[in-house]
Amino acid sequence: MKVISWNLLRRTGAAVRHVAALIDHERPDLLLMQEATNEMEALPSLAGGHFHRLPWASRIHGLAAWSPHPLAVPRSLPLPASRLPGRLPRRVSQIVQVDDMLFANVHLSHGQLLNRRQLARIAMALQGHPAAIIGDYNAVGPIVMSGFKDVGPRLATHFASNVVPFRLDRCLVRGLRCTEAHALEFGPSDHRPIVLHLEAELASARPVRLRIIAPDSAFGKRIARIRSRFQASR
Repeated sequence: MKVISWNLLRRTGAAVRHVAALIDHERPDLLLMQEATNEMEALPSLAGGHFHRLPWASRIHGLAAWSPHPLAVPRSLPLPASRLPGRLPRRVSQIVQVDDMLFANVHLSHGQLLNRRQLARIAMALQGHPAAIIGDYNAVGPIVMSGFKDVGPRLATHFASNVVPFRLDRCLVRGLRCTEAHALEFGPSDHRPIVLHLEAELASARPVRLRIIAPDSAFGKRIARIRSRFQASR
C-alpha cells in the first residue's frame, strides 16, 4: 500500500484543490490528513474515491481519510488529555481499517510526556492487527515503543515559524514492513507530506524436517520389534 500523511494547516494551508492535485499526482491507496476543515468534504467530487472526516469538538478542523477504494467507517479513539485549564479539547485518533491492517491517523498533543501517553493508548487499541500510527506526532526526539519500528522519513517535515526545523510527521509500524519512505516538497502547508510504501510482514514458516529411518539400522530394528509385539498383543 502507498500511504500519504499530510497536515494541511487548516484554513490558511492546503485547500481542497491542492489535496486533489496531490492525489492525482501521487495515486495513494490511503491518504491521511490532519487539520482538515469541512472544505475537504468536497474532495470526492474532485478526486473521486471515498472520504471520511472526524471533526474535533469546538474546532474548525479534525482528522480525515481518503481512499480510491471503499473504506469501512473509521472509528474514533479518545486519547489521554491534559487537565490544565485552557488546553485544547480532548484529542482523538481516527482508526482506519484496510483488510486486516489498522491505521491510526493522529495529531498528537505538544506535551512530550502527554503525546507518549497518547501513543501508548493507541498501541493498546491496535493489538492483534498489523498496524501503523501515522501523522503529526508533535514529538521531539526518539520514540521507543515495544513491538513498533519507526519507519518514517528521517528528515525535517516542519519548520516552526519558518525557522526551526522539526521532524514532526512520523510513522510507527508493527507487523508491517516499509519498503520506501520519503517526504514530498513543501506546498501551501507548513508541513511536508510524507509517503510510505507498506506491506504486511509474512510469518516465516519453519521447515518441517523429516527423518528417514533405515529398516536395517539399530533404531529401525528396534521400531520393528516394538511393532511386532504390538501386533501380537492385538
